[in-house]
Amino acid sequence: MTVEPQVLSTRDLNRATLARQLLLERTTDPVTSVVSHVVGLQAQAAASPFVGLWSRVEGLTRDDVAALVESRELVKATLMRGTLHLATADDYPWLRWTLRPVLTDALASVARNRGGVPDVDALVAATRALLAAGPRSFADITAMLTSLDPQGDAGVLRYAVRTHLPLVQVPTSTRWCFPGNPTWTTAEQWLGRPVDADPDPRGLVRRYLAAFGPGTAADISTWSYLAGPDAVLETMRDELVVHHDASGRELFDVPGAPCPGAGTAAPPRFLPEFDNLLLSHRDRTRFVPDAHRRKVFLPGLRVAATLLVDGVVAGTWAVTRRGKALATLTVTPFATLPVGVRAEVTGEAESLVRFVAPEARDHAVEIPT
Repeated sequence: MTVEPQVLSTRDLNRATLARQLLLERTTDPVTSVVSHVVGLQAQAAASPFVGLWSRVEGLTRDDVAALVESRELVKATLMRGTLHLATADDYPWLRWTLRPVLTDALASVARNRGGVPDVDALVAATRALLAAGPRSFADITAMLTSLDPQGDAGVLRYAVRTHLPLVQVPTSTRWCFPGNPTWTTAEQWLGRPVDADPDPRGLVRRYLAAFGPGTAADISTWSYLAGPDAVLETMRDELVVHHDASGRELFDVPGAPCPGAGTAAPPRFLPEFDNLLLSHRDRTRFVPDAHRRKVFLPGLRVAATLLVDGVVAGTWAVTRRGKALATLTVTPFATLPVGVRAEVTGEAESLVRFVAPEARDHAVEIPT
């Protein structure tokens, strides 16, 4: 089927990406299929991928995700932008090798003013030997690395291993599977198979567009940090649809991906901290109005947990606890919510607070007027 190129407004793009991110309507697809479709969920905060999946998968429970982590079908590791993601074990190898230049460049950037790039091969070999005896914390790994290179910058030594040795976090029985001070092992040991793979930048582009498109070359780079997506896109023109935005910029897309149009209704949705929906486009006004950027993108590279209303960020949220007696989800809207919207947000929030804090005897939702 031939797809005619279109001029797409910001709202058109908003609805297209929401559909692909499963935020217009929850899916009943298996969790592994969802994680693969969205190309992993950012996981710097342990609860974030669980909440992100809860907003996308109908009837999701914590155990639905934890069981897949425990069975090693989902892994937590360094991927896009050099940040932690929860990805499928099948996707991890090719993603890691396709993104290898990103990780290599990241080390060079970090080391530039801190003594230069160390002997990476020696550090990787020593870490492999250490982990062969069992998982270790990064405190243990750092102690070993600094004993090998007492004059080296500990942060650079640690980063060299993180960016050049495929590592995964080892889950525990904690609620969100990964504690604040996790242990690590090699991906090869954890998965029981080699994790070498052929880089696939064209596959990466297709997967990005299916999950976040339509998008520009700059959008692909923003999401992945991979340099040179323009050249990859040029080799793919015959298999892609090329739309434009109101400024004439090319918007690439995969044929058949949802583009429901600006008039499509978008229900309220809660996003966790660091949700990739907000981090995967150069022009973030697709979801975050410029007036609210500083309330969403916080100091220290943190990204707030947010509320979407009519498809755009309209507030932030947090859960506070009073022991095991009470868990309260407080929404901080950027403007007064209309009565009907407020009722929808409250219903969604009541379900979310029970998901986040099932151990509490009572649950509450607060939305200041």
